[in-house]
Amino acid sequence: MKITPEKVDQLAALARLKFEGEEKEQIRQDLEKILDMCEKLNEVNTDGVEPLIYMTDTKNYLREDKVEQQMTHEEALKNAPKKDSDFFRVPKVIGQTE
Repeated sequence: MKITPEKVDQLAALARLKFEGEEKEQIRQDLEKILDMCEKLNEVNTDGVEPLIYMTDTKNYLREDKVEQQMTHEEALKNAPKKDSDFFRVPKVIGQTE
């Protein structure tokens, strides 16, 4: 497929890019090569080939989701520098000016 300089300008505008001179010609040539490669792929016989969903055959082996008590409330607050009866105390940061 032939890519015209106007098509390069149109694609560049959509991508918010700007190409000038030699750079524009290089982009045009690269786009033509990409389209030629895609055309070459159309020649490949894909009858009976299933679509590829995953790149590998590996599976995710996930553990069962179980609720477990890892740490008690008191243990979590034990080393806190400032704490309330049930909460960590932290300095106010919202609405503060420097």
